[in-house]
Amino acid sequence: MKKLKLYLDTSTINFLFAEDEPELQKITEEFFENFVAKGKFKVYISDVVIEEIEKTKDIEKRKMLLEVVFKYNLEAFSLTEEAVDLSNKYLTQKAIPKKKVEDARHLAMATINECDALISWNYKHLANMNKERKITAINLEEGYNYPLRLVTPMEVVGE
Repeated sequence: MKKLKLYLDTSTINFLFAEDEPELQKITEEFFENFVAKGKFKVYISDVVIEEIEKTKDIEKRKMLLEVVFKYNLEAFSLTEEAVDLSNKYLTQKAIPKKKVEDARHLAMATINECDALISWNYKHLANMNKERKITAINLEEGYNYPLRLVTPMEVVGE
């Protein structure tokens, strides 16, 4: 059986340090230690994730986030014109709010690279059933037939 291909958005890495959310932090740590570190899945990020991390104002936190990328050897997809075009469809069709360009780009990167799931703690714009239905409809309309799930680390750890 082939390994599932997972795309991590920035929130997934951020929650390793979410001391204000100890339960979600623990689940995220378990996800990284028991699934990412042990190679149970093919795990990817993108240069959009790196750009978001580099915008982190707190220098120490930025350093810790980048260390996670290196520690787990997270391979990054490059943002392409195709991904920008698809992300713009999500925005213009109001599947994702216009101000959430990075979220739309995460979705496009996961879609174009045929990931099995986008992993996120962002319930509002990414990891929820309503968004998944809207994104799936747009993807099918645009000729992207590979099914993409939008889930939290909790849904992976629970397997």
